[in-house]
Order: sequence, then C-alpha cells, then structure tokens
Amino acid sequence: MELLIVDDAEEMSEKAASVLYDVIGEKQRAVLGLATGGTPVRTYKILSSRLNRAKKPLDHVHTVNLDEYIGLSPSDPNSYHSYMEKHLFQHTAIPKDQTHLPDGMAEDLAAECRRYEQLINSLGGTDIQLLGVGNNGHIGFNEPGTPFNQSTHVIDLVESTRKANARFFPSLDDVPRRAITMGISTIMKSRRILLIASGKGKADALKELFSGPQTEKVPVTALQSHPQVLVIADKQAASKM
Repeated sequence: MELLIVDDAEEMSEKAASVLYDVIGEKQRAVLGLATGGTPVRTYKILSSRLNRAKKPLDHVHTVNLDEYIGLSPSDPNSYHSYMEKHLFQHTAIPKDQTHLPDGMAEDLAAECRRYEQLINSLGGTDIQLLGVGNNGHIGFNEPGTPFNQSTHVIDLVESTRKANARFFPSLDDVPRRAITMGISTIMKSRRILLIASGKGKADALKELFSGPQTEKVPVTALQSHPQVLVIADKQAASKM
C-alpha cells in the first residue's frame, strides 16, 4: 500500500481527481468504480472541470457505483443515482447508458445482486475503484463482520452508519435501513484501489488499515491483501498513524 499524506481535504480532492483523470486518459476503455458520501464531492467537481476544459471524448468511459439504498427510487433526491447525477454525471459527457448503479427498487433483490455482479464482470472489472472509509472501517456498505469473500449483496446498515448519513436526510427515521453494495471480494477484484480519507473521524480506521491485523471486524483491512492501493489522507485522518 502507498500512503500520500496531504495538508487538507482540498489537496486530497485535487490529488484524487488527478489519479482518476489519468486513468481516463490512459485507457482505451476506462471502467471506474465510484463512491458516494461527503468525501468524494469535491473530487468529482474538480474531475468534471478538468475533463470539460480538456474537451476529452468520454465515449470510452464506463462507471459502476459501489452501492444504493433499498427503497429509494433513482429520482429520490437522497438516492445515490441522484447524488451521482448532481455531482458528476450531469457535468460530463460520459454516456448515460454507460453509468451504472444497483437498483434499490428491484422486486427481487437477490437477482439484482447477481445482475450487478455479472454486469461488473461483463465490463472486465474496474480499472480503479474509488473508496471512502466509514468511521467503523466499512468500505462501500460492507459493515463490520462482512465476510471478505462476499460478492454484491444486501446489507443491513448498522446504527452508526445510519446516524453518519442522517445529515443528508430530513431525520434519522428517513435513512433507509438496508442497501445493495458491492461485496469486499468484488472491490478486491479492481485492478487499482484509490482510498480517500479526510478528518479526525477516519483516523482510527486508517490506523487499523496500516497497523492493525487483517480482520472482518474492520472491513477496510481487507485492502492489506490488494497489490495496488493508494491511500490519500489529510493530516487529520492520518493523525494516529
């Protein structure tokens, strides 16, 4: 694993955007694994601005997102479909039919998980997977205790995760209790992984990633076995390392 410590969240976002920009420029077909939440927002803004300035054709770009809430339609403002549209897709020329997220409204959730896993495989896997990390060490929505060999699946969100995401909803009661997420084994198949972390709340998780044992109790420690991981963390997130 490679660790890049930067001064603040702005520098973290700039560095991460540069990594994604380079992947898009280097590949004849670029498959980007994307994340949501508060951490990547600025990264997406910087990336879309750079792509637009360069006027690069993006017909070769495909995206697959980590997760989606169950029970929220794509048009719901709190869905991750809406998040991605707001923060990246509407600002770039990536073909809409080449942007993919799980369907949180699927009637057969098990079939949807299989479909999404097969979709990722049909694209040849992701060239790079962007990740954030939860305060409890979750990646995607893979909560503590998720088996490392788990593929795309339905997850029950723990209370701490729901509370952390409640800032995006009218109240905690409005935060969905379940989600579809890429599994840890799916994430680990990515050719490269880019993890970004900002703020003191992520310090314990990063300490476990770099210094702790590999354990399903801290999902992010699965990355210890990946051959090509870049972690970009600001000084606060790296403060316990």
